[in-house]
Amino acid sequence: MNRRKAKPQIPHASQDPTLKVSLKVNGESVERSVSVRILLSDFLRHELRLTGTHVGCEHGICGCCTVLINGKSARSCLTLAAQANGAEITTIEALAAEDGQLHAIQQAFKESHALQCGYCTPGMIMNIFGRFNEAEPLDLSEEGIRTMLSGNLCRCTGYVNIVAAVRRAAELLERPEARG
Repeated sequence: MNRRKAKPQIPHASQDPTLKVSLKVNGESVERSVSVRILLSDFLRHELRLTGTHVGCEHGICGCCTVLINGKSARSCLTLAAQANGAEITTIEALAAEDGQLHAIQQAFKESHALQCGYCTPGMIMNIFGRFNEAEPLDLSEEGIRTMLSGNLCRCTGYVNIVAAVRRAAELLERPEARG
């Protein structure tokens, strides 16, 4: 009989070359020596234990891993930690207040029942947060919101409540477009 043999134990430390990275994550300065191949999503989750950044497809399609890099929405599964050296990273963990009060976008998702399993929610919220912080006006029409969310996939909802949550967040944040 041709049986597969057990593989040797995986070494605890990677044999990859390392690079020292210095970045600011959620306002805190962080310095680590990392593998040159580690993705930003893995760095956040495994090195910094910031597990709110989810990893779905690992191809940049689903948007679950969306964070802000220097204020712009970006896929952390497509970004090497080394590429983020010197950058300012904002993750979902930075949004709620220290006392646990939800950010207006999080509150709008809660009020509008805009999540089911919640796996895509951090990426969606970070994408919306990034878009709300841009200087350009928002298009809060159904089509405009769906375009804003087009880089984030949700397999549970029909997006109706998510669209409502974006409008509600704009109201809570007193965006001028919400008065329209």
